[in-house]
Amino acid sequence: MGCVLSILPASVTAQGKPVPYWASIRTEKAFMRVGPGPDFPIEWVYKRENLPITVVRRHEGFRLVRDPDGAQGWISASLLSETRTAIVIGDGVAEMREKPSADAKLLWRVEPGRTGRLGACKAGWCRFNTEGHQGWIPDKKIYGDGEPAK
Repeated sequence: MGCVLSILPASVTAQGKPVPYWASIRTEKAFMRVGPGPDFPIEWVYKRENLPITVVRRHEGFRLVRDPDGAQGWISASLLSETRTAIVIGDGVAEMREKPSADAKLLWRVEPGRTGRLGACKAGWCRFNTEGHQGWIPDKKIYGDGEPAK
């Protein structure tokens, strides 16, 4: 008897995940619509690959999402990824350190609005990788960590 290996895109595997959950925009351009379908008007155009968003509801092939600014609307599930990302927020730069400590060596200064892959978080710090620059950033300086708000 043979073994069948099924490879599905992350957007398909996320369908059974309880909401809310974190996701990110997988493409360079994504439309947020006022309703769950391609015939609904476009409310926002996102030109931000890897932008972290919260999925708050599902309807067939669309997801009701909330962006970092609190805007809500529907995006096709095919444009979303389960890859955990974060965006630097707040005023001023975020200091990226070699270790999760304010006393650790300063590696980079990261401007607000920069997105990147989110790694492990501990003791108020999160591992962050943006365009090959990686280190630890205080969790209060990023959106996309912890449990998503309901």
